[in-house]
Amino acid sequence: MESFSRLWIWRYIKHKLPWYYDVSTNRKLAKYLIASRVRANINLRDSSEGELWREFDEATKEFLDLWGRVRNGEVDIRNVPKSEPSLLDLVTEIARRMLRHCEFCEWRCRVDRTGGRRLGVCMLDSVSRVSTYFHHLGEELPLRGTLGSGTIFFTSCNMRCAFCQNADISRDRFNGVPVTPRDLASIVVLLRLEGVHNINWVGGEPTPNLHNVVEAIDLLAKHGMKILDQLSEEDYEHILSVKADFLPYNFNKGWAMYGDEVNVPMLWNSNFYMTPESLRLLRVVMDIWLPDFKYGNDKCAFRISRTPRYFEVVSRNHKVVYDWGEDMIIRHLVMPNHIECDTKPVLKWISDNMPGVLVNIMDQYRPEHETDPHSSHYNPEFRKLARRPSRDELMEVYRYARDLGLNFELISFEKKIDIRYLGDPDSLVDRLNGDY
Repeated sequence: MESFSRLWIWRYIKHKLPWYYDVSTNRKLAKYLIASRVRANINLRDSSEGELWREFDEATKEFLDLWGRVRNGEVDIRNVPKSEPSLLDLVTEIARRMLRHCEFCEWRCRVDRTGGRRLGVCMLDSVSRVSTYFHHLGEELPLRGTLGSGTIFFTSCNMRCAFCQNADISRDRFNGVPVTPRDLASIVVLLRLEGVHNINWVGGEPTPNLHNVVEAIDLLAKHGMKILDQLSEEDYEHILSVKADFLPYNFNKGWAMYGDEVNVPMLWNSNFYMTPESLRLLRVVMDIWLPDFKYGNDKCAFRISRTPRYFEVVSRNHKVVYDWGEDMIIRHLVMPNHIECDTKPVLKWISDNMPGVLVNIMDQYRPEHETDPHSSHYNPEFRKLARRPSRDELMEVYRYARDLGLNFELISFEKKIDIRYLGDPDSLVDRLNGDY
């Protein structure tokens, strides 16, 4: 962890991701461990869903107060006993109830996914499937650090992006292996013992799997390291079957433990097309947010990703998380021939509504799936997306973002920066530090 805390980038952006930094380096306990200490004053089994939500709102107030005092150093959370039932238990129960009339995302299919007879847009029943998990060394530097981001890829998605680079995962709901919440919690412990700096819930799309994610986190808070003792040899082989690391990593409890508890920041890597209800549940368990903001208008979103009301939903969710004061990095993928209709409106909206937030303007678009002329799935309707963005397009975007005063250079260019020259000239440092 010491090498992670010495990364050159923290000098410039630690003030933008202070909570994530402290949890990742085991200076503070993650949100889920705080939520496990907030009591839910309700009978979870016999209460109605409406009653559960009302208690959730009250418990969230207590959680936010306790979290604030932990952040300010007023409380040593280890001296606060865990509760039973806790806010985590309440979140898990609400998610289970929601699954019976699923409204995790803004499609609001309202199908009962517990029986499996009717499926919604995501095509998933109650079972989650993991395609793969590993130490991801390609994420943004604050996330991949020195030992990687502990990325867990779920299958299926609630969007249908024509250019999806993970179409084998997002379009094939039977990809990977089925996992229980206990399997997921075990994967989390294994990855953290191997030194990952966060647990990166992604896909596909993680939102349809929210019920199993929050239950896994609840089990993690309750059992910690002991969860591995409960694995049978068959269970262990099952979860290792989709681990994609080519190199072995040593176990080190010092990376995983805060006192006697497994501690790791939770990261929500999502298309952000979720409902306000899902967002509220995630608020008490996610330590950092990594949302996509693809489209600046609904017409492109519907034509390319078959997703209605995109801008309304995704902009709303970005603003909510920003106004909560959460740690976040926004991703925007530059697509060819979509600078004026998508990239510029997205960047302008961020500038107007989320000043100072870290933005990764991504240049790695490549034609895949329906946009790839060499693919059997190619659709000529998307011929304008059948190339990479040009240098001229990218430079136009970068100049526009700089003129808006967006805080994007360090996150977007960190693989291209020679750190020996970061401090020269001073104006560059001021710009990179967000003081412009």
